[in-house]
Amino acid sequence: MTIRHQGQQYRPRMAFLQKIEALVKDMQNPETGVRMQNQRVLVTSVPHAMTGSDVLQWIVQRLWISNLEAQNLGNFIVRYGYIYPLQDPKNLVLKPDGSLYRFQTPYFWPTQQWPAEDTDYAIYLAKRNIKKKGILEEYEKENYNFLNQKMNYKWDFVIMQAKEQYRAGKERNKADRYALDCQEKAYWLVHRCPPGMDNVLDYGLDRVTNPNEVKVNQVCLCHIIMYYQQALMRSTVKSSVSLGGIVKYSEQFSSNDAIMSGCLPSNPWITDDTQFWDLNAKLALNLPLPLPFGSVSFEHSLLTGPALMCYLEEGAEAEMQENSSTQREEEEKGMMVKLEGEREEDRGERTGLSV
Repeated sequence: MTIRHQGQQYRPRMAFLQKIEALVKDMQNPETGVRMQNQRVLVTSVPHAMTGSDVLQWIVQRLWISNLEAQNLGNFIVRYGYIYPLQDPKNLVLKPDGSLYRFQTPYFWPTQQWPAEDTDYAIYLAKRNIKKKGILEEYEKENYNFLNQKMNYKWDFVIMQAKEQYRAGKERNKADRYALDCQEKAYWLVHRCPPGMDNVLDYGLDRVTNPNEVKVNQVCLCHIIMYYQQALMRSTVKSSVSLGGIVKYSEQFSSNDAIMSGCLPSNPWITDDTQFWDLNAKLALNLPLPLPFGSVSFEHSLLTGPALMCYLEEGAEAEMQENSSTQREEEEKGMMVKLEGEREEDRGERTGLSV
């Protein structure tokens, strides 16, 4: 039995989440969105914070719905991790009062479909264990021990990463550190919810259709029909005729293809016959050197080829002939100078005798 792929990767709630994301983007509009300002949590001033009552009021005015419907929609937005609380991070509910909230980074939105891997969750729990000095929730302790046994082979890496992240978090200012801690806690509450809490990302059975698929209109259908009609009108050729043409073309130009026909007398790279290199050795000897002979030092391992040895011998002979010719010219010049000196001395002696 063959199981065919019919679009099971499409999740049933992706279309719903995209509508929520469009609403959240409207909330973040600096002109028409929810009013955000610096709010004080305990002794820390957190920037870009908003109250739950402002969010509910904006939803009511934006969508023209009742307060109860706005409350349900606000709870959905918080449970899916688009807004996270600052004062009570464990309770993912939008409270209609002065409780403070912040928008989640779009990188962590559910539609990004980033897998919440065990390694990342283990690093988060290890970092909380270092920060809280072993005081964790019961379900967090169970998950910590379970991941320790599961990833015992790389637990040193997990602890090292947790210490590094904890050290880097200490270097931030207090407001950013507090906001990032609440953001990270809300992310893991959504993706690794505690027992007894509804898992909003449990999609259940896969859907066989794509709810986000763009519907095909009449114009697209007309273009598709026209394309297939033109394809039917094209002239077709039998496969035997087309293959025969390819074979005939290959046979006609096979002599010009060195791979198909091969080199004559034989290829010395795949056979033991070196006749090809011997025939072309003299052609290689006529190539000029890039540098004058004698200015390059050759290693003994490079002087093993007969063609290169012949080339070096000819170069050495040419250089010796040039040196001997220049030496002979210098000797001749010296002899001429000596003869002229002797002639001058004879002339001086003759003039002295005549006087």
